[in-house]
Amino acid sequence: MPITFRKSFRVFPGVRLNINRRSWSITLGGRSGPRHTISSTGRRTTSMDLPGPFGWRSTRNRRGRDR
Repeated sequence: MPITFRKSFRVFPGVRLNINRRSWSITLGGRSGPRHTISSTGRRTTSMDLPGPFGWRSTRNRRGRDR
C-alpha cells in the first residue's frame, strides 16, 4: 500500500485549503449548496450533494474541456 499525504485546513467559514503530495486546492462553499474547487494544476470542479445517494459534479481542466 502506498504512503499518502493529504491535509485540509479551514481558512474561513466556507473556505478550505486542501494540500496533498502533488498539489494544493481551495474549496469555496459549505455542505449545503454548490461547492467550487480550484486546484494548482488548473482543474476547476463544481459539485453539489443532492438528496439521497445522489450527487452532481462538473470538472474542467486547464484547457477548458469538460470531463
